[in-house]
Amino acid sequence: MKGPLKSTLEEMKGIPQPPMVNPYGNSSAKIAPRLTAEEYVEGIFAGERPIVSRAITLIESSLSSDRNTAGKIVKACRAKTAGMNTMRIGITGVPGAGKSTFIESFGKLAIKAGHKLAVLTVDPSSEISGGSILGDKTRMETLANEEKAFIRPSPSAGSLGGVARKTRETIAICEAAGFDTVFIETVGVGQSETAVHSMSDFFLLLLLSGAGDELQGIKRGIIEMADLITVNKADGSNTERAECSKNLYDGALHLFPPTRSGWKPSCVTSSALTGAGLEDIWKMILNYFSLVMGNGYYLRNRREQDRYWMHESINESLKSSFYGNPEIAAELPEIEKEVLNGNKDSFEAAEELLTAYNKKL
Repeated sequence: MKGPLKSTLEEMKGIPQPPMVNPYGNSSAKIAPRLTAEEYVEGIFAGERPIVSRAITLIESSLSSDRNTAGKIVKACRAKTAGMNTMRIGITGVPGAGKSTFIESFGKLAIKAGHKLAVLTVDPSSEISGGSILGDKTRMETLANEEKAFIRPSPSAGSLGGVARKTRETIAICEAAGFDTVFIETVGVGQSETAVHSMSDFFLLLLLSGAGDELQGIKRGIIEMADLITVNKADGSNTERAECSKNLYDGALHLFPPTRSGWKPSCVTSSALTGAGLEDIWKMILNYFSLVMGNGYYLRNRREQDRYWMHESINESLKSSFYGNPEIAAELPEIEKEVLNGNKDSFEAAEELLTAYNKKL
């Protein structure tokens, strides 16, 4: 073919070539001005959702300048919410258990009960591209349109167990904005339960029936963390199987040691599609909070979580400091090559880098 390639539309006579730029686009659109930490805090306290969303984006930023501003915002939000009795409910479940549908139906029930709800969901980031779909608002369209609901999907960004790196700070912002109930959805069983459990007051596990040997199909450690198990999708022809699975899990729960909270975990059935069992789950959650606030466990658990996240913050800071060190950044590629070529043991290489790093301190 001679000459430059042409658009097919150009080749057809009578059809004009479309413009490369959308003529209806708003060329005068401006980027929102940067806000000070004080302006962010004022907007959050007033419950202004655009400001809340922008503050969360700031928290998720890896830029040092943004982290400095975010630190001031989170500190002010935590000071405001100190002493507030909010409800943080972690929700996890096996793939296909219907977490998003459950959260939408259950969230509307919480709003109906007079609560303001923030739903923090985590989309797994691709290990290859680093991208996330962030489609939870699409899956929870009805709940997203509720005036008293706020849904924020975040990418896991390769953090531990798929939990968004700054989810705990996001919780502080949402609570300061007036959301007294927070749902924290994990990516799925086996990926993020420990981290979500460490920032929740109540941990709800969604399971399915008829998926093989129920008691072998999920880790015991996850069941031990659960304050309540619900066999979801208990509707239609699946109702009887769901009840059978419920009885199996109830039997297993009786074998576990007593919980520190004094609460006795149990298993129920539910259907996010029909709403069956949701009212009972909500009542059980309220009973749980009544118990732990009365016996002091609610506050003790929050303090334990603060200690846990202190250590997590230290670990994160040390990791950032190590990989951000110019000398380490310069030596790392060459040492990686030696490990890949089999010329150096991985433990030996790590020790060498750590020794070099400690000498620079």
